[in-house]
Amino acid sequence: MPDVFVRHRANPLLTTADFPGAASAFNPGATMTDDGVVLLVRVEDRRGMSALWVARSADGVTDWRIDSRPLLAGDEPWEQWGCEDPRITWVPELGEWVIAYTAYSHVGPGVALARTADFRRVEKLGLVLSPENKDAALFPRRFRGDWLMVHRPVAGSTGHMWLASSPDLLHWGGPTPLLETRPPVWWDGTKIGAGAQPIEVDDGWLLLYHGVKLTAAGPLYRVGTCLLDREDPWRVIGRSADWVFGPEAGYERIGDVPNVVFPCGAILRDEEVWIYYGAGDSSVSLATARVSDVMATIEPVTDVAGQGTSPTAPVTDPRAG
Repeated sequence: MPDVFVRHRANPLLTTADFPGAASAFNPGATMTDDGVVLLVRVEDRRGMSALWVARSADGVTDWRIDSRPLLAGDEPWEQWGCEDPRITWVPELGEWVIAYTAYSHVGPGVALARTADFRRVEKLGLVLSPENKDAALFPRRFRGDWLMVHRPVAGSTGHMWLASSPDLLHWGGPTPLLETRPPVWWDGTKIGAGAQPIEVDDGWLLLYHGVKLTAAGPLYRVGTCLLDREDPWRVIGRSADWVFGPEAGYERIGDVPNVVFPCGAILRDEEVWIYYGAGDSSVSLATARVSDVMATIEPVTDVAGQGTSPTAPVTDPRAG
């Protein structure tokens, strides 16, 4: 089956040449503003430290305007080795965007949050989930009074997707398993994690996620789809059996980390999903698909792990009752 997402002919959209002193530019968060598309690009310098730079484009493809300095840089102890892999969520209650990103330091990668009204000034909320944890993405509204965030803690070699809840965006708890890896032979059998921020569609919450398979040549990163219940996001409704997008182009197959497509941001435009992704951990690219085609990849699940292989009861919020 061909990939559901189609690469844009202008790819790659952004490369190291677009950022001063960059060794690589990849894994962008994405959102829409009144002026067009805003990307928050992870830019790694020649030391190996990453910072998050703002790039703006009216059409989301051409004429990118890049700020003269990064919006988020590693100037706190808990991010002394850099800021990585942002996911951007517009939060109507706050009238601001909240950025979930990986804060990397000598004690490992953790999850940090920041908020901004214009992508020119930013307020850091600090480290909210301790190492080792990453791939965090915030939902845009509360559920039963709490904020919810997808994240991916790591225990040994295991990496499943979880939900955490918070009354105030600062104090997080209520750990709830959301989606598990499949058996090792599967395309998402080594580890999984959030791709873009959760996207509200007619049927619930669309979650694009990355899946990793460990091959003889190294890890292979692809993209799958998952659908969560609109009012109870901890309940998985469906999941794609196949990947919907994988590395095929030369700029995805060859790079600092070969065989990687890694979306951190997505937007909805004219009945399409646009995903902005890191290609080969070296450049920024764009792929698009019709929403209806993306939704058609999702198959109903009946088990807790979201694999659709055992007839157990649907997942419910463990805090209920």
